[in-house]
Amino acid sequence: MILKKNHKIPLDKFIDYCLYDKKNGYYMNKDPFGITGDFTTAPNISRLFSEMIAVWTISYWESLGSPKNFNLIELGAGNGEMMKIMIESFKKFPSFINNCNFIIHEKSPNLIRKQKNNIKFNKIRWVKNLNEIKNLPSIYLANEFFDAIPIKQFLKYKNTWFEKYVHISSEKKLSLINKKIDIKTIEKKINFKISEKQSFIEFSPLGLKYLLIIFKLIKKNEGGLLIIDYGYFSRKMKDTLQVIHEKKYSKILENTGKSDITYNLNFYIIKKIAKNFQGLDINFTSQKKFLNNLGIKQRAEIIGKNKTFTEKADIFYRLKRLTDEKEMGDLFKVMLIKKSNNKSLIGF
Repeated sequence: MILKKNHKIPLDKFIDYCLYDKKNGYYMNKDPFGITGDFTTAPNISRLFSEMIAVWTISYWESLGSPKNFNLIELGAGNGEMMKIMIESFKKFPSFINNCNFIIHEKSPNLIRKQKNNIKFNKIRWVKNLNEIKNLPSIYLANEFFDAIPIKQFLKYKNTWFEKYVHISSEKKLSLINKKIDIKTIEKKINFKISEKQSFIEFSPLGLKYLLIIFKLIKKNEGGLLIIDYGYFSRKMKDTLQVIHEKKYSKILENTGKSDITYNLNFYIIKKIAKNFQGLDINFTSQKKFLNNLGIKQRAEIIGKNKTFTEKADIFYRLKRLTDEKEMGDLFKVMLIKKSNNKSLIGF
């Protein structure tokens, strides 16, 4: 895609260009993770996080009846750190690892290379489309996946709906403009009354598409979708779009292709979409409660045994970052979407 002069494009198309353009996209050309990147995800803070997700995954697999042939799919695996640590944990459970088809869904060739270099496990298959995956019981893991999918924004003014666009002038200067739209046409297209009781809308058409595909597959094949992401739970939508450039907040029209662009998930909307599928059930909690329920503190104590004071202090400092309410503990939420006949509550 090229940003043409005297052209208007919807906000989500502009974000897609900034993040995923083959030549200029943020995720396509640099490593945004860790010390040198713009942000640090939970798996890169402490291996404790990935170990707890491994514990949850094995327990959830058992709740499905320990199927002999099943898929474990990580959506957007970042630098591969979570899958790497999980596989180390799975090796202690031969019946799990021998029956599992390990799959990573990733669109960035740059990140696929990093994942392969980091994980070094020959049983993993990388796919660009979910329809490449066999119809088997499937556990989907989405840790900070949906927040990186481009969003649209709509604003209601005097009973008229407008969509946010980016205008590229003849001098290639960028500006935000509002374009009048028919919200009912959009709702018909997505088969969802997204404007109900709203004056502002923020949602991802591609994110919605992923949810609909995965929910249908869960109903058909058994399994579940575990979402871990920063977000909120509210009937009322709000503007949460944020841009990070060199670890500082920036503006959407600045540093094009050099910034991370993200938003907070509204888990209420995800629940509402899931409820449209008869026979699906939803569990929801904070990251703090989820990790504590899985035994992360006890695991930290075990790892900290026979360590020096400095090493132990580091373990518990990282644990605090993951679970403290002022850090990631409350900002990050955890939602499980599964079939109603599965009564598993582990972590919740």
